[in-house]
Amino acid sequence: MPTMTRSALPIALTCAAFAAGFFILRPSAPPAEPLPVSAPSATLAYTHGQASPDGIGKFFHGREISQVMGHLGLDWLERGNREQEEAPTKAIAAIDLKPDAVIADIGAGSGYYSFRISPKVPQGKVIAIDIQPEMLDFLRQRANELQVTNVEPHLGAIDDLQLPAASLDAALMVDAYHEFSHPAEMLASLHRALKPGGRIFLLEFRGEDPLVPIKPLHKMTEAQARLEFESSGFRFISNLRPLPWQHFMVFERP
Repeated sequence: MPTMTRSALPIALTCAAFAAGFFILRPSAPPAEPLPVSAPSATLAYTHGQASPDGIGKFFHGREISQVMGHLGLDWLERGNREQEEAPTKAIAAIDLKPDAVIADIGAGSGYYSFRISPKVPQGKVIAIDIQPEMLDFLRQRANELQVTNVEPHLGAIDDLQLPAASLDAALMVDAYHEFSHPAEMLASLHRALKPGGRIFLLEFRGEDPLVPIKPLHKMTEAQARLEFESSGFRFISNLRPLPWQHFMVFERP
């Protein structure tokens, strides 16, 4: 998650290289069967280089992955002026869900969005996914305090949601995707977990806007997000743009 600054940091851009395969026919023997063509490995999308102060030195489609904000940043997630800065009420109103939908809040953190979405799915549930047990402990305590029964804390892995196939109607990622250390694997896991037609609601601070006071590696451009998600088999639907600082992008599993 981002920390506040108005300073700009240079971002090193690199390009992933893909190897082209071919097969050879032997003239002295019957034509050989073509070698089987396998799907490109997720690692082919990654490159590595010098880490910037806020990055990890690992690049996905040219974007340096940012460092992670840990559970010690809970106060920032729950800050009192978040509504004024990010307008989460507008974001939640724009998330279209059926009452019995199952939606995953990926990188749920403190559950700020999870608990605000839960009234929209009274016959469904919100699976609040995080990789930090401390966050999940906070979520359980908060659910008890609020007497919310349809928010389900769930421990994920850095490269897998750990969810059954076709178990989700939708997924939400709020200022979290840019921190995933294994985005290719996570997008593949999300593709498996979503039902056909399932939607992703991706909120990221606008990387195109220098006036958004967030460190560069904690922002994303629409073009970069589309490159990464479309390359992973998702269809871009729209960018709703109802928020003061963030993109509100919608993708779909075909």
